[in-house]
Amino acid sequence: MSTRPAPVAASIGRSPTVALLDEVQRRRALGLDVLNLSGGEPDFATPDHVVEPAVEALRDGFTHYTPSRGIPELREAIAAKLHTDNGIEADPGTDIIVTPSAKHGMFIALAGVIAPGDEVLVPSPAWVSYAPMITLLGGRAVDVPLDPRSGFTLTAEQLTEAVTPRTRAVLVNTPNNPTGRMLTADEADALARVADRHDLVVLADEIYEHIRYGGRTHRSLAARPDCRERTLTVNGFSKSYAMTGWRLGYVAGPTAVMREVVKVQEHTVGCASSFVQRGALAALGEASRPCVDDMVASYDARRRFLVGALNKIPGVTCDDPEGAFYALPDISGLGLGSGQECAAWLIEHAGVVVTPGSAFGPSAERHVRLSFAAPLDILTTAVERITAALRTEGAR
Repeated sequence: MSTRPAPVAASIGRSPTVALLDEVQRRRALGLDVLNLSGGEPDFATPDHVVEPAVEALRDGFTHYTPSRGIPELREAIAAKLHTDNGIEADPGTDIIVTPSAKHGMFIALAGVIAPGDEVLVPSPAWVSYAPMITLLGGRAVDVPLDPRSGFTLTAEQLTEAVTPRTRAVLVNTPNNPTGRMLTADEADALARVADRHDLVVLADEIYEHIRYGGRTHRSLAARPDCRERTLTVNGFSKSYAMTGWRLGYVAGPTAVMREVVKVQEHTVGCASSFVQRGALAALGEASRPCVDDMVASYDARRRFLVGALNKIPGVTCDDPEGAFYALPDISGLGLGSGQECAAWLIEHAGVVVTPGSAFGPSAERHVRLSFAAPLDILTTAVERITAALRTEGAR
């Protein structure tokens, strides 16, 4: 009998962002000079006060299984953080699960609430892995395309139009990857009304929560009385604390749902890495505040430079991101075709790697995503290369 892949696995594509990273490494191995602005990884080192407790845990032999929900002291720290920062009340004994990455947190949250055939509304542009996760679980991701002309504003009418008898949940990401938009009070109200009217579960991805600009307010849907019992909040340590390789996140939600979600954790990964949890405990301490503030200040300076530089390129328009560390310019005026075609052109003619907007949904088809989680000199060189390539090569 021949070995053949399962249809559900064969039905999804590779992660576009992971595939681009592989392409960057392939080109560099060939000796090609490429600048990578496609990734979503902080370029800062993990703070020492986070590293040291993890190293000490390794040396102390804290290298064995932990409770599947996570070590109690970390869950208690997460509960305190959710209360103080987000206005979310979560029992550390029953309502929080520490996961090996926020990505896995989202996966087990989805696994705990959707059944085969259920639909999940995904306002887009949206992160590349939401729809494949839903597909792998037998559900159907329903794209709710937001209009770039309105700044990708979310409305109750758009959500309501996408609801069917099979709709089970709505997934929202704030601050948003790739747009950098943050959920406004009106948008939160609209989403809450639709969720209540149609009895939908809300999945809130808040991984970029601390990376925001101009004093903007982060809104956690689970803090709302009308959403508290229907919302699962996913967050993690990768972005805010420069801990991407540590692979640690968490999900918090109502007790009855989390009782089922933890089973998925138990039967997949068992638990998150023990010594990594010790580092995460330190990350949630007061010593992290200055580190996070310094990183965000640096991102803000890069954001202002990159957006300003992009808007000086004829044919490019770029809104100011409110959070996260991505710019999503409209490149339709360049005459290079779609975002996919533009991204291919940039890597060939400028040696700059960006992510096509189509990776995040059809509403970003005429856009590309650039990450400014890179040093300012790299961003400067990238813009210089793009500008020079457009001047000498242009759209032929």
